[in-house]
Amino acid sequence: MSEEGSLPDRIARAITMAGPIPLSQFMGAANTHYYATRDPLGTRGDFTTAPEISQMFGELVGLALADLWDRAGRPHAHYVELGPGRGTLAADALRAMASAGLTPPAHFVENSPVLRTEQAKAVPQAEWSLDLVGLPDDAPLLVVANEFFDALPIRQLIKTQQGWRERLVACQDTLFLPVIGNTIFDPIIPHQFRDASDGSILETSPPSVAILRALAAKLLAQGGAALVIDYGYAGPALGDTLQAVRGHEYANPFEDPGEADLTAHVDFGTLIEAARVEGLEAHGPVTQGAFLTTLGIGPRAQALAAKSPDRADEIETARHRLVHDEAMGDLFKVVALTAPGWPVPAGFE
Repeated sequence: MSEEGSLPDRIARAITMAGPIPLSQFMGAANTHYYATRDPLGTRGDFTTAPEISQMFGELVGLALADLWDRAGRPHAHYVELGPGRGTLAADALRAMASAGLTPPAHFVENSPVLRTEQAKAVPQAEWSLDLVGLPDDAPLLVVANEFFDALPIRQLIKTQQGWRERLVACQDTLFLPVIGNTIFDPIIPHQFRDASDGSILETSPPSVAILRALAAKLLAQGGAALVIDYGYAGPALGDTLQAVRGHEYANPFEDPGEADLTAHVDFGTLIEAARVEGLEAHGPVTQGAFLTTLGIGPRAQALAAKSPDRADEIETARHRLVHDEAMGDLFKVVALTAPGWPVPAGFE
């Protein structure tokens, strides 16, 4: 795709020259531009993640990793975070780990120069790489991926009267809109979905599986574990979960590409199956609410409130938002992936 002109102009030109493009290509281009050009988090951004809601989230993740490290024999290890946002989770997790005697070097996988600047403020000692290949290879890895996989490109396959076809993105009078392609996809559709009703949509994310397999290779070679936290379902399953968020409101995913956060629910079932095929142990998914409650978010909230009584209502509101089913507690899931021989992480036993 030519680098001249605005992102919408470049996408429109590519479509004009070669025809409609896969949704995955549209989503990938949009999110690459989006994250490279802004800090999307917080009240002044487009959305808020769990680490920005309360320090309790990162602290409990850190303590879970420290407990796992302790039961694994306290090896030299590295802390790794995929797509670490502003570095808030990492800062809270590393502080909690240090209280338990674990002080690992921090490594971030991040492509956005804007977010790297924010991460450097939160975790000045961190090192960065653009992908998993750049991570250290001399010790076990303690990996966190919070709201990382949801932003990776997806393909959508839609059932039509002629069979399963791919949803593509076309351009008409400078407007982007979804259309249905002609290529036949019936042979790759899971057997249980082949006779689904017309209009049914099956989402897949080849980049997610590729990253999961690369992560598995690292963990198998070096040891360690990964916590994957995101909104999603134990699939595969049918449904259209593509969404755009801009200014804390839902937006049209096909309008103003690169100016809204495009995401889709994570198919944890497929990620777990890929991890097991590669040789990892997989645990979960469990809901975020159950995970944080098991780790002790209740007592931690009480301790924070006792220390800062004037913030007691704020702390309780944050705890409620993180764990209750009607907030983030049920929609968000947690999966743990461990190298053979490593203990089962707290929250999954």
